[in-house]
Amino acid sequence: QVQLVESGGGLVQPGGSLRLSCAASVSIHTTNAMDWYRQTPGKQRELVARWSRGVIVYGDFVKGRFTISEDSAKNTVHLQMNNLQTQDTAVYYCHAIYGFRNSDYWGQGTQVTVSS
Repeated sequence: QVQLVESGGGLVQPGGSLRLSCAASVSIHTTNAMDWYRQTPGKQRELVARWSRGVIVYGDFVKGRFTISEDSAKNTVHLQMNNLQTQDTAVYYCHAIYGFRNSDYWGQGTQVTVSS
């Protein structure tokens, strides 16, 4: 079992920045991947960024605005989001793939609202 606790969401104006954090109950280096997804009403969850043992992948819409990073000492993955736009408004979820069965674990989600 892996518990994931997100923090850092909130309200920000267009062009602003937020940093999301996801604290895992296991060493992130024992996971197969740590991701950030986002979801808006009526749409499927989409991948924002993935950290997989040092390999990083971003969704096409990120376009250099977001950065995923890891803090091994705190078993935490961060998502720094800059130049946020209204279309970035969503619930952001932390996700982990863990174990030899590649089991999925999700955090509770954190709301990010970009509005003037």
